[in-house]
Amino acid sequence: MRSGRHFLQIPGPSNVPDRVLRATDMPTIDHRGPTFMEMTKDITKDLKKIFKTANDVVIYPASGTGAWEAAMVNTLSPGDKVIMFETGMFAALWQSLAENLGLSAELLPGDWRGPADLNAIEDRLKADSNHEIKAVCITHNETATGALSDVHGVRKVMDSVGHPALLFVDAVSALGSVDLRHDEWGIDVTIAGSQKGLMLPPGLSFNAISNKALAAHKEAKIPKAYWNWTPMLTQLKDGSFPYTPATNLLYGLREAMNMLFEEGLDNVFARHQRYGEATRRAVQAWGLENQCLDPAGFSPVLTAVRVPEGHDANELRAVILKNFDMSLGTGLGKVAGDVFRIGHLGDLSELSLSGALCGVEMGLGLAGLPHQKGGVQQALAYLSETSDS
Repeated sequence: MRSGRHFLQIPGPSNVPDRVLRATDMPTIDHRGPTFMEMTKDITKDLKKIFKTANDVVIYPASGTGAWEAAMVNTLSPGDKVIMFETGMFAALWQSLAENLGLSAELLPGDWRGPADLNAIEDRLKADSNHEIKAVCITHNETATGALSDVHGVRKVMDSVGHPALLFVDAVSALGSVDLRHDEWGIDVTIAGSQKGLMLPPGLSFNAISNKALAAHKEAKIPKAYWNWTPMLTQLKDGSFPYTPATNLLYGLREAMNMLFEEGLDNVFARHQRYGEATRRAVQAWGLENQCLDPAGFSPVLTAVRVPEGHDANELRAVILKNFDMSLGTGLGKVAGDVFRIGHLGDLSELSLSGALCGVEMGLGLAGLPHQKGGVQQALAYLSETSDS
């Protein structure tokens, strides 16, 4: 028995607010009945505001990986060439999924220390004079490394070289925490999940779809059934689904969007930026290194922190969990054991962030990791200086 709440400071699933938990704790209703269908229409209308699109957003009972697959099978054909830039683990996983679907997937190499390299993407697209590349896949916020890529910049590059490829954006860990503009930025399919900035449990995923992607859908030859956009979009007009939806998670989605709108999306994004900066100031004061080296790509969602050479980040995480009942994100893929990740997204306040940073600083001492004290104080000073009061 541990007194107090567990501190969940991983970069998702994020903390689920009490309001959302209460909303999901309701009797399940008939998903073919009028009450449910009206709720779905209302949710669909407000999802457009979250994604900043005029088109409908498809909702799947699935994880973000399902939404990845849906984007590809609905727009591409076997053997089509797609490219993605290696910002970290999730860009690499996207390549693996594409290959499993029979696509020709090319991962433009990166060092896992920053956002997608626009120059490298431009050079690759210029070299594709026959326009064999059918889709460019970008991870907006790379959860493994804490790097935020310039999605609008990628679209500008594609347009500047006159390349007709579709633009796919993995916004699983960005949506609801970072500004994303599906229509304005020329995104063709935005992929998202429920368990990060939307503050829900895992289990819902989304495709926001451009008119260009809908046109590609008519020609796509990869077999699809569960993920098929056509029946989803057709029945969505009536507020229904072609199969049983995740009813209670939709209750929670309705309440989570209410919370985001009450705070104001711009205020939500500013809060995440502020908490990210406070966390980085703590890391710098501790004398530790941010995994992302490019200030233009610092993530407002999480900070991935490198431990000194010869030390194991997972041992530090274990010490912090045992002593302070706080979970930090583990290092993934190439940085396993080298980094720990501090999530600062979703339902978070100054006090909860400050408590998390206190747990990290105390854990660094208990684990015997070389560091300087005073990181928490630096974060607190920044939060005080930038307070609205």
